[in-house]
This record gives sequence, C-alpha cells and structure tokens, in this order.
Amino acid sequence: MKLETTLNERPGFLHALPLFDLFMLVTLLLFIGPMFLSQSGVSVEVPSSQFQMQRYRESIVVTLGPGEVEPSLHVGRQAVSLRELQEKLDALKTDEVMSRAIVLLKTDIGTTVGMERKVSEIILKSGFRLALVGRSEIPTELQDPAISPAE
Repeated sequence: MKLETTLNERPGFLHALPLFDLFMLVTLLLFIGPMFLSQSGVSVEVPSSQFQMQRYRESIVVTLGPGEVEPSLHVGRQAVSLRELQEKLDALKTDEVMSRAIVLLKTDIGTTVGMERKVSEIILKSGFRLALVGRSEIPTELQDPAISPAE
C-alpha cells in the first residue's frame, strides 16, 4: 500500500512560518535589549529623594562609588582618579557645547560625606553647575509592608 499526501506539492505557508518566528524574535530582542543596559556603565546605589529631576540635554555624569581613601570615580564610562577629575573637567570645559553642561553627581550610599563634598568642590571649582542624583522615593501608601525600607 502506497501512502500519498493530500497537501499541495509546495505548501509555501509552512516554509514562511519559521521566518516569521525568527523576525518576531529579532524584533523583540531589539526592543527589550536596551532595558538591560546601564546608563553610565557603573552601578551604584543612590539614596532616595522625594524630588524628581528634570532631563538635561547636555549633561556629564560623574559616578562616585564607595571608598575611604581612593573612591571609585567615573566620568561617563571612563574611570578616573581624584587627581585626573580636575583635568578631565577642564578638558570638557574647552568644548563649547559641554561648557554649558550640568554635572550630575551620582553618589553611592556607602560613600562618606567628606568625599562627596571634596568631589563636589572640584566640580564647582571647574565652573560647572552641579546636581546631586537620587532615586525617586516611593510614597508610603504604595509601599509593601512586607519589604523594609533598608532593602
């Protein structure tokens, strides 16, 4: 007994389905991919604040990590030392667009106030405007009682 197929010889729609699946997968990855990227490339835990910060067109992100003697310090994605920070800011000050920029200082919770003040004074001495960045605070009525604020 010979078995015969009842389908046409070339069922085109069956060949198109894997291509459609592949197209949807690539599209999904392109839309979701940027959500997993960190903006400055350096991860710090900033303290919460009840004030929302506006977006700035020209901004320089300085990230200050924890450390007593020599903290983790980044300008954008580039790691710098305290001594190199002044030179880097002076180099950015010569650019016409960046001379009008504001410096956004992201400070980790574990950083001492003295170190934050020292970096702030270096930034202000360079002639830039300064803004301290913090997390937005969740209103108390929206907080989950099972999660403590220290987490």
